[in-house]
Amino acid sequence: MKLNKGTLLAALLGVALAATAAPLKTDVAASKVSATFKQMNVPVEAPFKRFTAQIDYDAAKPELAKANVEIDTASLDVGEADMNKEVAKKEWFNAAQFPKATFVSSAIKPAGPGKLTVSGKLTIKGKAADVSFPLTVKAEGAKQIFEGSLPIKRLAYNIGEGEWKDTSMVADDVIIKFRVTAVK
Repeated sequence: MKLNKGTLLAALLGVALAATAAPLKTDVAASKVSATFKQMNVPVEAPFKRFTAQIDYDAAKPELAKANVEIDTASLDVGEADMNKEVAKKEWFNAAQFPKATFVSSAIKPAGPGKLTVSGKLTIKGKAADVSFPLTVKAEGAKQIFEGSLPIKRLAYNIGEGEWKDTSMVADDVIIKFRVTAVK
């Protein structure tokens, strides 16, 4: 039996598509990404108003999942317009030069029912680091809900330069929290 090139290409493409996770559409209105930190020892949770998340996920094949998140650094809302402008400045996020913080997964592994361990590269303000964090995933009807948190040290990413390196005003510990809702 002789296969023509078109049939062979179609068969290979079908195998390749079957071997990848399913791309999901993020429901940004039902999703949230925030930074939690202490300012003068008072807890603050500040949401990022603009972000995108591209998630390829199939619950039957979680190890094939991929995630790519981009956060508009100038969209951090600390609750006051003047402070929002301040955190976009060079000493903090330097949003003019580094408008996006990104996370790109390199591995997603099952860690029990409804749990995954996600590894990848987090880049903020031009500084990249390998990170790993737990993630929960649950189905709500046709939706997939991904929730987790990632602790970071802000100074490792040069967030808070000059006089703002002093952690007595703004703590070095920051937790990036997220809840992403996506549908097929």
